[in-house]
Amino acid sequence: MDWSLIWKAAIALAGFGALLGAILAIASRRFHVDVDARVEEVLEALPGSNCGACGLPGCEPAAEAVVKGEAPITICRAGGPDVADRVAKIMGVEVGSTVPLKAHIHCRGGASVSPIRAVYQGVNSCRAAEIAVGGGKACPFGCLCLEDCAKVCPVSAITFDEDCIRRVNVKKCTGCGLCSDVCPRDLIEMVPADATVFVRCKSQYTGKKALSVCKVACIGCKKCEKTCPEDAIHVENGFAVIDYDRCTDCGDCAMVCPTDSIQLWAARVGHPEGGEFILPEGKKKGKGPDYAVDTDELEMAVAEVSAEEAVE
Repeated sequence: MDWSLIWKAAIALAGFGALLGAILAIASRRFHVDVDARVEEVLEALPGSNCGACGLPGCEPAAEAVVKGEAPITICRAGGPDVADRVAKIMGVEVGSTVPLKAHIHCRGGASVSPIRAVYQGVNSCRAAEIAVGGGKACPFGCLCLEDCAKVCPVSAITFDEDCIRRVNVKKCTGCGLCSDVCPRDLIEMVPADATVFVRCKSQYTGKKALSVCKVACIGCKKCEKTCPEDAIHVENGFAVIDYDRCTDCGDCAMVCPTDSIQLWAARVGHPEGGEFILPEGKKKGKGPDYAVDTDELEMAVAEVSAEEAVE
């Protein structure tokens, strides 16, 4: 064995390695970019889910944008006010007043009250079903009970029950709004986290037509609008809309709703979803949120709607 060849090769490799090391050392100094230490601090304050709700590809670009002044300290929609407060302390600024938000789904028309008119077999996506068969549900405005909203939720806060009614776990929901962005029927609204009165329908049909496709639909009777002492609820495009800046959570609108499409949210300690929908105390006729409605009252309301539409 010629040891001289081995030593020469070893010396050549060592020299080549040293040369490369020197080149890298010079390059690292020449092209060094100072990184603001606050970027790491802000990054640690963010949830780290890389959900993209802020419009950037991940939490690290978001942290860099905040430190550079290219994004507000409230950029993290998933983190909500708590994360904004932590980021504000790191940046040495005031966060100002922010209202925590939660997702609310404007539909309780499950399979038992709003039947299926066509069977969709394809990609598990509301958008795909909407394009293929118009959703397949009797109500053209109701939740299709597929998985677009659930898939984009970074905290798995959206589920559905055995009747195919979508539910939001308010204990998990961070108010990021990603579910609202992907709903093809615009059924998910971001509302103040402390709100307790909700309209659970966005059907644009009114009167008998609304009830023909869903037994618990808002019929656009305007009883809620006429009853509200704060002028906080109005019927727009056939369904009731609450102005939460005006709403005082009195529940009067829920009391007069003939189809119980307006309900109250009751927080429950220990409840897996943080609470449940209920009816006003004086209106209860049984257990659970879906009580049998007063048929006489409902018929009168439908007749009033029909009369108003005839005049128009």
